[in-house]
Amino acid sequence: MAEINTSEKGGGRGTRSSKKSTRVDMTPMVDLGFLLITFFMLTTTMAQPKTMDLVMPKDGPPMPLPDKKALTIVLGPDNKIAWYEGIGTDPAMPPQIHYTSYANHAGIRDVIIDKKNTVQQAFQKNELMVLIKADRHSNYKNVVDIMDEMLINQVDRYAVVDITPAEEQYFR
Repeated sequence: MAEINTSEKGGGRGTRSSKKSTRVDMTPMVDLGFLLITFFMLTTTMAQPKTMDLVMPKDGPPMPLPDKKALTIVLGPDNKIAWYEGIGTDPAMPPQIHYTSYANHAGIRDVIIDKKNTVQQAFQKNELMVLIKADRHSNYKNVVDIMDEMLINQVDRYAVVDITPAEEQYFR
């Protein structure tokens, strides 16, 4: 509460004006503040964790993927990238390996854009499928960077798949 001190000090010739001191007790205000903080902390909803949706393929035989719709990206050590068009499973026609970097200009982004445009013109749909294969010596940042490229370039269909022993030799 508030109180006013009315005691007068005696002495002296006379008092011109009596100064009264006031004292405001802040205890109830502090109590109210802590009650409000506690109330809002207990009644608020915490931020829900945001996760990426994971779409798993249906059970059954694998669907065939034409080489013209596929782009394979192999992530290697020391931020190196190898890429080739198609799936690379035909032994009669081995893939032509190209190397690039994560640079925005003349890097993997340009490769993805060019392949996406080629598929768009050939099939009149955005049916590009990107196969991402990470070498065991590549780092996690490289996988995140290539996933960011998929998001930036609006590639709807991509998959992270196991690397083959032949593809591991691209960086040796």
